[in-house]
Amino acid sequence: MAATVKCLVWDLDDTVWPGVVLESDGGAPKPEALQAIRTLDERGILHAVASRGESSATTAHLRRHGIEDMFSAVEIGWGPKSQAIRRIAESLNIGHETMAFIDNDPVELAEVASACPQVRCYPAHRLAELAELPEFTPGTVTTEARHRRSYYRAERARRAGEAEFHGSDADFLASLELVMSVRTATESDLARAHELTVRTHQLNTTGTTFDIDELRRMCSSPHHEVLVADLRDRFGGYGTIGLAVSEIRGGDSVLRLLLMSCRVMSRGVGTAMIREIVRRARAAGRRPAAEFVATPVNRVMLVTLRFAGFEVLESDGDRMLLICRVPPQDIGGTGHVEVIR
Repeated sequence: MAATVKCLVWDLDDTVWPGVVLESDGGAPKPEALQAIRTLDERGILHAVASRGESSATTAHLRRHGIEDMFSAVEIGWGPKSQAIRRIAESLNIGHETMAFIDNDPVELAEVASACPQVRCYPAHRLAELAELPEFTPGTVTTEARHRRSYYRAERARRAGEAEFHGSDADFLASLELVMSVRTATESDLARAHELTVRTHQLNTTGTTFDIDELRRMCSSPHHEVLVADLRDRFGGYGTIGLAVSEIRGGDSVLRLLLMSCRVMSRGVGTAMIREIVRRARAAGRRPAAEFVATPVNRVMLVTLRFAGFEVLESDGDRMLLICRVPPQDIGGTGHVEVIR
């Protein structure tokens, strides 16, 4: 089954609206375009623009018709649209296999299909049916998904703030006023927790996935602890960005899964989450331990565990069991993150 589309990239002239803005005949957005934009946005699918034209005039047209804020990335110019799509993928930190592109011009569609073969391409005459296609229909629509656009727009503001910031990276992180809230997962968190397990790969300690029923059982089990973490800063919220599943094994609290959204990779919050997990285990009189299973992309999580004071106790091929011998207050690297419970 094809992956669900995470971002739909739009051509504008003669696709979103009839006519061409620079030729002064660009009209109001087509009703079926507005319907598709709003419906997919509610499902957590991002929108972006890769269109030919003059940026200021086209952006003014988007603003005039009240849809500028619907797009998380905008590329307007005269270069190949495949290059614009590559820049969009990089700015949103998503893979080409989760992107789609719609355009009225078959030549533009062919150029993108040739240069970016993983990007799914759709002619503009299929506009009205997009929302009915399975690749645009996530299995579950979480509260997180409904706010995804606002999270990405806040990230754009952060990047702009970082570009204008005069100081070191550490100083910029401190200026963000990061606050992470860690809490026991409830029923309302399960859909997002499951979504994280299937969407997050680089910042995942074991590559394990849990369905909602498994998570529900562990939440009600005295032998497990399921935690979720939210993050916010002075620019806005990131949403629920972390999940930790621990199993009580005698006197040990064994971290079976820790994952953090790739959106916060540069924020250094993984160590703060680990410190809170260690603190909770110690407070319950248990020894903190963690499983790690190597995958092709998750080495950064092993580095994070080791940096937080975890030592390898057992190793069997790609699978390790680590234990933490240091008290939580000695786990460094968390000074720029305030943790609340």
